[in-house]
Amino acid sequence: MSSLTTESTPSPEPASAPGGRNPRSGARSLAGPTFFRVLNSEIIKFRSLLSTLILLVSTAVVMVGFGALSAWGTGQFANAATRDPQAAARVASQGGDLAISVPTSGIAFAQLILGSLGVLLMSSEFTTGMARSTFAAVPKRLPAFAAKLVVVMVTSFVVTAAATLVAGLAAVPILDNYGLSLDLGSSQSVKLLLVNSIYVAAVAAIGLALGTMLRNSAGGIMSLVGIFFVAPIAFQLIPGDFFKEARKYLPGNTVEPLTAAQHVPDTLEAWQAGLVLGAWVLVPLVLAAILLKRRDV
Repeated sequence: MSSLTTESTPSPEPASAPGGRNPRSGARSLAGPTFFRVLNSEIIKFRSLLSTLILLVSTAVVMVGFGALSAWGTGQFANAATRDPQAAARVASQGGDLAISVPTSGIAFAQLILGSLGVLLMSSEFTTGMARSTFAAVPKRLPAFAAKLVVVMVTSFVVTAAATLVAGLAAVPILDNYGLSLDLGSSQSVKLLLVNSIYVAAVAAIGLALGTMLRNSAGGIMSLVGIFFVAPIAFQLIPGDFFKEARKYLPGNTVEPLTAAQHVPDTLEAWQAGLVLGAWVLVPLVLAAILLKRRDV
């Protein structure tokens, strides 16, 4: 009786791709956009826009210019104090070192420019229609949102810190002419540089959230201006204990408690100011992420 033997034939291996890579394993390893690829894509888009470069250069120029102008004004004020008793009394009432805040005198303008940049970074995606291709490539949407957040916050921090340092270097010889000294390596100077840079990065994050929620550049920028410039003035002008107390919790009024060498009366404690600023950043970002997931492009 003859026995039949069967030999198992191995299944054919898929053709190798050029370079010797298996297309199946390559498909598994390359499937889907990773966060670092999305981040790299956002960095490329960010640095390829001329408007972005203009806003960053404008921030640096404004901060350095205001630093030099503030140094001149501080020197003039110090000179007046030597001749005018009233000016001397004002100097004494301020306490501390008059020159210490000179390098950060342009922060108000930096927060406006870089906050607007945060708004434009997301709102322009919707006004130009780029959001369709962006979210087609990144269907989950949140990785693209997080990548934009990282780009705008890191850039804002670096630009603000560098511009503050250059403004300090420009202010030192001007202050020397008036007999005033500025130690850029002191702990208070470093504290001012770091806290103000973090604050501007936080403002840029709020701008990104506003641009995501409103999807309109003009509306986002006007909302930013309302929060950081109009609301503090309005709360100061409206009488009543409620508005006086509520003014402490506006994001723009959290910097002074965080940078003061000693606690300033009628302001929050440093840890309270940090929590308030964090809430102003976190709440809009969470709302923006939820709306970005739920709404159509």
